Amino acid sequence: AATLLENRVTPAEIAIALAHAKAEAVARQHPDRLVLAADQTLDLDGTLFMKPVDSASARVQLARLRGKAHHLHSASALRRGETVLWAGISSATLVMRAFDDNFLDRYLDAMGRKVTETVGGYEIEGLGPHLFSEIVGDHATILGLPLFGVLYALREAGVLAGGSEIEA
Repeated sequence: AATLLENRVTPAEIAIALAHAKAEAVARQHPDRLVLAADQTLDLDGTLFMKPVDSASARVQLARLRGKAHHLHSASALRRGETVLWAGISSATLVMRAFDDNFLDRYLDAMGRKVTETVGGYEIEGLGPHLFSEIVGDHATILGLPLFGVLYALREAGVLAGGSEIEA
């Protein structure tokens, strides 16, 4: 990611590059297997956010995000051996409400170490919705997987029924 940042690659482009790198690494070890890899980045006005390393860094990050809209970019790559079968990205926009420091402290206490497990310091499937005033985008994208694109790719690869081989 550091080299990508030096080359002024956008957070969305970083997400897709990381998904490709993960898929390639696993496909080298299992060349006959179908490999699906995913990664996600958080983008605030073109600035890439990483997973907080501790509660203190999560506090700083969430304080920067509050009252603003940010984007989650979820990317996936599907490959078999050297062949990339599909790659895609989906983005969601999340508007964090302008909560006060007291709320932020209570949120961090309730979340504990979980704030270090996600790029945003929140889990939309847990206490995360309390942070937001608006969310625009697919739920699966927010969770970290561009699901509809992945399902399309798996159908086209013949892994799931309903691909182009089935006529309506």
